[in-house]
Amino acid sequence: MARPPAYALIATDLDGTLLRSGDTISTRSRAALTRAAEAGARHIVVTGRPVPQVRHVLLELDYRGLAVCGQGAQVYDAGSNVMVSSLTMNREIADVALGKIEAEVGEVFAAVNQDGIEGLMLMEPGYEAPHPTLPAVRAGSRAELWSYPINKVLVRHAALSDDELAAAARRAADGLVTVTMAGPGTVELQPVGVTKATGLALAAERMDIAPESTITFGDMPNDIPMFRWGGYGVAMANAHEELKAVADEITLSNEEDGIAVVLERLFS
Repeated sequence: MARPPAYALIATDLDGTLLRSGDTISTRSRAALTRAAEAGARHIVVTGRPVPQVRHVLLELDYRGLAVCGQGAQVYDAGSNVMVSSLTMNREIADVALGKIEAEVGEVFAAVNQDGIEGLMLMEPGYEAPHPTLPAVRAGSRAELWSYPINKVLVRHAALSDDELAAAARRAADGLVTVTMAGPGTVELQPVGVTKATGLALAAERMDIAPESTITFGDMPNDIPMFRWGGYGVAMANAHEELKAVADEITLSNEEDGIAVVLERLFS
């Protein structure tokens, strides 16, 4: 396999990519990131999780740089615990989008990620969190979801697969929201045009690093925009087929230190 050129920025997704089960990071992956940093490369986390659900991971990593969170809606400075940039979603539009989706597929169950460093994940009755270890609060009704500014909506359906729900949501709410599939049981609605690529582009500009100098790692369709933005995209062996189709390389799974395998080759 051809060796890609050296990269100044390493952009990694978390769930299913850098993280193993239980939100853990292997010793080998830590060592590979350290070696890359010693060679002059910088690491940036690019995750669908909002800031409140990722800070514990960043602390575990001793991560002090910028992080792109909330599916690209947030750029967070972990070292100073400051939100550099945050885009909120129009709640009236979000409610209309949910109504249009339900007109297409029947009842759906929704949750929201509230804006801010301390924002809650608020779930309406019937919604079951795909990551039960992450903190969430149960709302009494859908109307309560709109009580505070939000950056995205999470949607689940009792019968449809993630692929089926995402496709139906795109048909029903086209032009109102951006629809992404971020992981098992995780179909999400964001403001129009907001993706991991838009957040990564903002962060990279602040770091004075060009797209072609960035290598990206991911596992789900929500990583496609940042693969297209960056210079070289690496999909995990456990990745969704849509992401594998646009990747420059497929590495081992997240449980098998797939990121470390590539970084060791690049920064040996």
